[in-house]
Amino acid sequence: MKQAHIHIKNKKASHEYEFLQTFECGIVLTGTEIKSIRMGKASINEAYCYLHNGEVWVKGMHISTYSFASYNNHDPLRERKLLLKGKEIAKIQEKLKDKGVTIVPLSVYVTGRGWAKVDIAIARGKKLHDKRDDLKQKDAKREMDKAMKRF
Repeated sequence: MKQAHIHIKNKKASHEYEFLQTFECGIVLTGTEIKSIRMGKASINEAYCYLHNGEVWVKGMHISTYSFASYNNHDPLRERKLLLKGKEIAKIQEKLKDKGVTIVPLSVYVTGRGWAKVDIAIARGKKLHDKRDDLKQKDAKREMDKAMKRF
């Protein structure tokens, strides 16, 4: 699929979580919300997802109010429904039965057709030693890249 240039990422997610499986899903938005996302005025750093009545919802996703809207503007922190197929929701429900597993939003973007999409992942929290190992690997890779660049 062709992605537009609007791409809002959750940069802390890869540091805090180990991703088990990812999904691409649609999101139910109002008119002023999609306009704000197209302007890049959204944040998913504090957001998380949960299951309720067989539906996946995202909570804590901040979409700024649209500056050109009238009194009909949206609530920036309202809960928004994610659109997934039934089989995908069943997979998520099955994985969430494991201890320490959660659903984390990774990124929000607008497709070439103008639809807002959210990438979510079933994730397990990393332990402190896992985070340290990741940092060591990143540093080693950075050093190798620097050495390769010189030659």
